[in-house]
Amino acid sequence: MGGAGILLLLLLLAEAGMGVSWRPPKGKCPLSCSCSKDSALCEGSPDLPENFSPTLLSLFIEDNELGSISKNALRGLRSLTHLSLANNHLETLPRFLFRGLETLTHVDLRGNPFQCDCRILWLLQWMPSVNASVGTGACAGPTALAHVQLRHLDPKTFKCRAIELSRFQTVGESALGVEPFSYQGEPHVILAQPFAGRCLILTWDYSLQCFRPEEELSAPSVVSCKPLVLGLHLFVLAARLWGGSQLWSRPSPGLRLAPTQALAPERLLRPNDAELLWLDGQPCFVVVDASKAGSTTLLCRDGPGFYPRQSLHAWHRDTDAEVLELDGRPHLLLASASQRPVLFHWFGGRFERRTDIPEAEDVYATRHFKANGDVFLCLTRYIGDSMVMRWDGSMFRLLQQLPSRGAHVFQPLLIAKDQLAILGSDFAFSQVFRLDPDKGLLDPLQELGPPALVAPRAFAHITMAGRHFLFAACFKGPTQIYQLHELDLSA
Repeated sequence: MGGAGILLLLLLLAEAGMGVSWRPPKGKCPLSCSCSKDSALCEGSPDLPENFSPTLLSLFIEDNELGSISKNALRGLRSLTHLSLANNHLETLPRFLFRGLETLTHVDLRGNPFQCDCRILWLLQWMPSVNASVGTGACAGPTALAHVQLRHLDPKTFKCRAIELSRFQTVGESALGVEPFSYQGEPHVILAQPFAGRCLILTWDYSLQCFRPEEELSAPSVVSCKPLVLGLHLFVLAARLWGGSQLWSRPSPGLRLAPTQALAPERLLRPNDAELLWLDGQPCFVVVDASKAGSTTLLCRDGPGFYPRQSLHAWHRDTDAEVLELDGRPHLLLASASQRPVLFHWFGGRFERRTDIPEAEDVYATRHFKANGDVFLCLTRYIGDSMVMRWDGSMFRLLQQLPSRGAHVFQPLLIAKDQLAILGSDFAFSQVFRLDPDKGLLDPLQELGPPALVAPRAFAHITMAGRHFLFAACFKGPTQIYQLHELDLSA
């Protein structure tokens, strides 16, 4: 009988159970393991052996010195039903370790000192998604989770998604304000550049993959450039410290913006801010006046232009306005240099004083955001602590205090799924915070600072081609554009 015939006979006898022991082909069973026809047992090995038979059914790698394992270590074992990695030194397992092992019915991971942090999140999500029974053991760390069984952990409690802002582009001139708007379906940004004496409109350059100037409006000593889009009609209000505030207009695409109206020259003596709001279905602007003899003015559209409808808060040297909705009605919050911020509500076709904000002296600016059904307020203070407040149905109550140093802006921004707030500084790093939805408080996220970011005055978020950008208008330096990157800490 030839050699091939003898080998065939031996294999047939083995299948018939006639006492002939089976040995895997050379190189298929590592030296540190003992193998049978469909199982392998490895003990005392510092590394995970290689070259297992792809038809293996059971793989027991127990009581070894394994401290790590490659994500490809089990690749190709598509027949595997039983796997044990028990009693090793594994603090984590690589994501996708069990990819392609759909036949698994029993997995034993007990006796490993798992660190139950973001690296283990994928395992917690994998366990309920498979039909296999999994013995997982307990956490060795962190301290708060020590001795907790893995099967008792809730994947939803793991915070494994991080974001980071990195510098993307610089726009040459300093600026006091930045406003995003959409025109003809394309995102735009307008900068108020007082030293350059203009409102500068930027758009996205698809070929160069950056923002480029599209048009500029002559506006010496401008403090705010506020856009309004009505169909194909584009308006820009240019609030100026000297020379009078102006309304610019572009009736249709293809035309350039042109000045069309001088806005209330006898009332707007020293504008400091401008905001857009809608009242009874009509667009209006509120222009904040910081002069001793001036008053904040509400201008609403009437025919081709915008004309004064109401004077507010005369003689109080207002510095900032914030438009918000409370209890289903429009409200207006005014900050001034002489008293606590005052809240007005729209009633009977005009704004009426409703209340002021306690514990809020020397507030320079106010901004609001909504989260989980609540309305929050960010109050900027130049010296002392800036504050976060929450509306309780009748007034704003103090929620959180954050140290400020030379702050002119404390601005909330919703970027993708994250509610951020940026507290600017003229003398130190600006602080980026992120709202923790469980605690309802702002947690530190990142610092942005000199030499790039100097004396920020306004921030704005714009989305372009699925990418998120943050504009930072700086008073003592060029405008900075940052890009937001999302990081997966469980990878």
